[in-house]
Amino acid sequence: MARFRFQISVSVDGFVAGPNPSEDDPLGEGGMQLHQWAFRLAAWRKPHGREGGEVNASTAVMEEALANVGATVMGRKMFGGGPGPWGDDPCDGWWGEEPPFHNPVFVLTHHEREPLEKQGGTTFTFVTDGIESALEQAKEAAAGKDVALGGGADVAQQYLAAGLIDDLELNVVPVLLGGGTRLFDNLAGADLALEQVRTIEAPGVTHIKYSVSA
Repeated sequence: MARFRFQISVSVDGFVAGPNPSEDDPLGEGGMQLHQWAFRLAAWRKPHGREGGEVNASTAVMEEALANVGATVMGRKMFGGGPGPWGDDPCDGWWGEEPPFHNPVFVLTHHEREPLEKQGGTTFTFVTDGIESALEQAKEAAAGKDVALGGGADVAQQYLAAGLIDDLELNVVPVLLGGGTRLFDNLAGADLALEQVRTIEAPGVTHIKYSVSA
């Protein structure tokens, strides 16, 4: 059965981005530290058009995250371009001419925009009628494969609160950011049960996977 799954890197003190994020530094102060474990991997570098990289205990986690994904959902902040109407010359996002997704991506936004086709099989479709609609469209486009949630934290909180995420994997990085964006804010009243599926220790990170039920 197709799953809706979310994987994210988080600091020991619970932040997925550091303080003072900006368009030039969207992960905030110190936030890039959360992803160094992934940047070193050959399994991460290859889909991003880069050579070399390490093979270690995180490799299987990264390969699993990329496998059997038929569509992706993300928030506008994750796509890029800032808030407000898109304007006459809208931003193409953070992801370059050939984004690493290679599948349809559904971007949650309050402002309408025509789909954006990129090289390598990625088309960004902009969804204005809510998280359920974005997920429904993504599942249809995935044609039986899994749907990945790309983030960010606010969109993840909405899907968690609605009980729509099936699998949650936390990549816990041994850093203390001391402030920034917390992953598990705004979940008061959410009746969620997490069943730990596995734990993998790897260089610079511990991967903890949960099955989520509401």
